[in-house]
Amino acid sequence: MGSSPRRPDGTLKVTGEFAYSSDMWMDDMLWGATLRSPHPHARIRGIDVTGAVRMPGVHAVLTHEDVPGEKRYGLEYRDQPVLAFGKVRYRGEPVAIVAADHPETARRALDRVRVDYEVLEPVSDPVRAAFDPDCPLVHEAGEDLPPAHPAHHRSGNRVRYQPVRTGAFADGATAAEVRALADVVVTGEYQVGMQDQAFLGPESGLAVPAEDGGVDLHIATQWLHVDQSQIAPCLGLPPEKVRLTLAGVGGAFGAREDMSMQVHACMLALRTGRPVKIVYNREESFHGHVHRHPARLRYEHGATRDGRLVYATAEIVLDGGAYASTTAAVVGVASSLGLGPYEIPHARVDAYGVYTTNPPCGAMRGFGAVQACFCYESQLDRLAAELGLHPVELRIRNAMSEGSRTATGQRVDMPLPMADMLRRAREMPMPPERAAAGPVDVRALPGGVANTSRGEGVRRGVGYGVGLKNLCFSEGFDDYSTARVRLEVVGGEPAVQVHTAAAEVGQGLVTIKGQIARTELGVERVTVLPSDTRVGSAGSSSASRQSYMTGGAVRAACLAVRARVFELVRAAGLVGDDHPDELLGLAGGKVVSGARGVLVSLADLLGASAVEETREFRHRATEMLDPTTGQGASHTQFGMCVHRAVVDVDVDLGLVKVVALDAVQDVGRVLHPQQLAGQIQGGSAQGLGLALMEEIQVSGSVIRNPSFTDYLIPTILDVPPMRIEVLEHPDPHAPYGLRGAGEPPTLSSTPAIVAAVRAATGRPLSRIPVRPEDIVGIERD
Repeated sequence: MGSSPRRPDGTLKVTGEFAYSSDMWMDDMLWGATLRSPHPHARIRGIDVTGAVRMPGVHAVLTHEDVPGEKRYGLEYRDQPVLAFGKVRYRGEPVAIVAADHPETARRALDRVRVDYEVLEPVSDPVRAAFDPDCPLVHEAGEDLPPAHPAHHRSGNRVRYQPVRTGAFADGATAAEVRALADVVVTGEYQVGMQDQAFLGPESGLAVPAEDGGVDLHIATQWLHVDQSQIAPCLGLPPEKVRLTLAGVGGAFGAREDMSMQVHACMLALRTGRPVKIVYNREESFHGHVHRHPARLRYEHGATRDGRLVYATAEIVLDGGAYASTTAAVVGVASSLGLGPYEIPHARVDAYGVYTTNPPCGAMRGFGAVQACFCYESQLDRLAAELGLHPVELRIRNAMSEGSRTATGQRVDMPLPMADMLRRAREMPMPPERAAAGPVDVRALPGGVANTSRGEGVRRGVGYGVGLKNLCFSEGFDDYSTARVRLEVVGGEPAVQVHTAAAEVGQGLVTIKGQIARTELGVERVTVLPSDTRVGSAGSSSASRQSYMTGGAVRAACLAVRARVFELVRAAGLVGDDHPDELLGLAGGKVVSGARGVLVSLADLLGASAVEETREFRHRATEMLDPTTGQGASHTQFGMCVHRAVVDVDVDLGLVKVVALDAVQDVGRVLHPQQLAGQIQGGSAQGLGLALMEEIQVSGSVIRNPSFTDYLIPTILDVPPMRIEVLEHPDPHAPYGLRGAGEPPTLSSTPAIVAAVRAATGRPLSRIPVRPEDIVGIERD
């Protein structure tokens, strides 16, 4: 642990030889394709598949009438149809599926399916959906939907409403009464656009019918077992007949928590008796997976003259789109962390997640916390300006630390060196001024090689951002991970197999599992088996939880194997029963004693036998937020990153060049330094994208830019050099003291960059991503 061994998938990926899910092939396979609704909201009056069925090469055309089991699925609420029936609720919703012997034949068959729609009024405004009692319902009363959690206050178009109250607000004080306690008050209204996960590998998978009447699905996903638990009821099969194996994943970032083509491929395979492969193109991918929840937010902060926060209020409206997905959980995070890592005596938060006919939204890196962080950090900058304080100084005066309590009353019972992190970020060396950098290199200016500027009209700005992120699952979820570890002798030397269902989505978990096994068992030869459902659930590769949870499970299984080995040592008479385990260890393929040195090689001890153990690992319990006050210890662990951004802005053209994006992050303990740096850099880059360029443009509930030509993501030319300072303050509750690291940088990089642009331009910039017209002062429609 603490070294940077080479990733087993690394060379294959950089040489283009890695097999992704879209590369899978069987000689007799068919190709699947999906017919999608052209309307965001419409009743289905009839579907005619006759023309498609008659086409040569077409083997199956299926609609909702052909779903063999449950017609709906979903992560938290099973409200999403396998294939639309009754009505469609977003543009791009699946209506019918086709299997054919060639992908082009399948696509042509889709054109021959006739659907009779009665177009309805879109529900595109999330604020109206949340508060207007006359707003049309996306899910009409009387639909046979599963009951919502009673604490979620679900009604009308609201998926969940979560209030949080502390201090005078908890005692019933009005906003005016609490406002009178402050010397300085700042208010702001903010918008966060819809961001796409923008993974490079589109949705794809291969379903193979089995002789037992079941199906084997090879799929790129983030959570094999939750897919299995949704697929099996829809197919009318027991879970053991729906077997999933993780295929090569080309990025995830939350979008693969929800299903896309899984049930469709399985239905077609079972109907035709042939393997069926489905691969989305890029435009279809934009419609076929969830995105980050866009948000409308209103904040108010009050402070004393010396910069002590007195109160804060927030109203947060999150647009969940047509189906619930993770909206309830996103509301839970946004409400509990909506005011950030600050000591605030009086707090009031009202968070809403709503149904609309906009594209469905769900998990994306840092969900719920990202939207709130942009707002509370913008508020702190405005308050610092009003008070004449440096923005870092204001944050330090109000910083949480170990022992502090969040707005939900949860005690921070792990190190949280926020003030120190802020000072370290402020003290990092600044990049050189442009004038001192020698001749002008247009690549270093806003606009780059477009040669729009030679430096005239370019101003520099500096900004800071910090965010508090929950790590692992929250609000009472029974989260666990399972690992099976086997120690045996292969070719005369000890070897270890590690088997979990954890999804390797690019974060390097496969390397971490091997490192843990080598550390705990002292064996160099470790094989990490492919992830599948033959072993118990490992939970989702999300919420920065896999190193904590699956790492904890692998460690627990290794410790159980090690204990068995020590039993064999005693049974062989190599040590007495009174020899304490604390003096025994495994190193270099041998059993060693702190008192007597090497006792025996593992190869000699095991011979032809093997030691295998399976263990589940759970984190400490969490609890639901109180539905009235929002109080409760709802989170497992907290993470934090501090960013300082330096930008150059062409104030005439509205173009931005991020010159530096430096970070300080506490990770508890470093497991793999190189992969850790990649996580911090990657999270920061996604935050940069949200700050300046990434937005799914939705008009009238229709996506207007479903391609990487028009949906802009940062390239290597947009991401600046990053100084990264890593702190290690171990969390006593976590395996190895580690702290999830992938999400916190996504929170703080966005407000830091926007703050730097504000400093350069003097513009308020209350909406992300910042557009050129926002910088130059052109009013948008």
